[in-house]
Amino acid sequence: MERAPESLVFRRAPGRELPTVERGEGAVLWDRGGKRYLDGSGGAVVVNVGHGRAEVAQAMSRQAAAAAYVHGTQFTSDVLEEYARRLAPHAPGDCRKLYLVSGGSEANETAVKLARAYQVAIGASSRHKVIGRSVSYHGSTLATLGLSGRPTLQAPYAPMLAAHPRAMAPFCYHCPLGTSYPTCGVACVEDLEAVICREGPETVAAYIAEPVLGASAGAAVPPAEYAARAAEICRRHGVLYVDDEVMTGFGRTGRWFGIEWSGAAPDIVTCGKGMSGGYMPVGGVLASERVVAAVARAGGFVHGYTFSHHPVTAAACLAVLDILEREDLVERSRRLGEAALLRMGALRRHPHVGDVRGRGLMLGLELVADKDARRPFSRAEKRAEALAAACFEGGLVTYPSAGAATGTDGDVVMLAPPFVVTEPQLAEMVDVLDRSLYALGL
Repeated sequence: MERAPESLVFRRAPGRELPTVERGEGAVLWDRGGKRYLDGSGGAVVVNVGHGRAEVAQAMSRQAAAAAYVHGTQFTSDVLEEYARRLAPHAPGDCRKLYLVSGGSEANETAVKLARAYQVAIGASSRHKVIGRSVSYHGSTLATLGLSGRPTLQAPYAPMLAAHPRAMAPFCYHCPLGTSYPTCGVACVEDLEAVICREGPETVAAYIAEPVLGASAGAAVPPAEYAARAAEICRRHGVLYVDDEVMTGFGRTGRWFGIEWSGAAPDIVTCGKGMSGGYMPVGGVLASERVVAAVARAGGFVHGYTFSHHPVTAAACLAVLDILEREDLVERSRRLGEAALLRMGALRRHPHVGDVRGRGLMLGLELVADKDARRPFSRAEKRAEALAAACFEGGLVTYPSAGAATGTDGDVVMLAPPFVVTEPQLAEMVDVLDRSLYALGL
């Protein structure tokens, strides 16, 4: 038998043979051997309008044939201008000014630099600190990784990361204060103000937060009051509120942006993932008129990327926006997500399923060694990876994550399928999870 040529691809997951994807349609993928997989995670919580949407590919092709690339300081393009206009009505608050980039990490890096640029522009040059949260993830660049609360990902690069102040995460299942909602009075949000005051408000430029805790905590939903109170604290102290919607934006939580559930108005919003539905690498910053105007008056934003403001990326995003609007997929995400969360609730009967949570089609299942104590398994046991592998073998793609409970320990598996998933497919996904949990004794 002829041997396959050695792969020269530098893979993210070494030592493991990966199947070769052949095609995708809707919420289903097939590998080269013909095996069918339900895409239960949308890859890395990316695919929202589904695989195989020919109109997205056609829009990209038309733009590439007309003008594939121009530099953002030299030209604009009709497709970029149209996309910004069409997206604006969906943006939270008055965050309507679009800065298009190539990924979520770039978006968050851009946002914190913009926050600093704004503070300098208004004469507050002493404000340079950005407050993150104890459990969070904002990207893999050195700046965004330093802002994150992901010790397992930060450890190899710790000497290279800048130290940032952190507020307690609003993670009720593992409350850092040992209290419970609602009797706690959402005490975790008061910690944000305490951190601002401890650091000195005159030194703090911005606060960055996910509206639903993503990969770091497996779709943990903060108390309803948290974001609005955090935004008010930030306003009172002259701190910009950066809303990280890289994972939650573009319908994932059942609203266009996750922060809409709280009614809070941020100053800067970051986007990615579902923005293009996976058809192009993409990220974006939506900034308020106030922030952009101040930076413009001061001479402009000293920042840029080679592939920012890319016309083919804009074409993909515009086509995805068309589909989301035309097919009412954001509302579908809300409706199917509520049904899926109820169905997943039955998995609590397994002895080591500690929590099932989420919002819209962003759902998490946390595994614990002791349900009563909410005690996690040791990281060395890699229970999340084992469950994800069993599901994959059974034809279901999930999104495992670790460190939710202690920063190191805490096993979570997420479901985040495309919004075009059918109800029978969702039921099948939960059934595969159920069988896999039984098979592993979890």
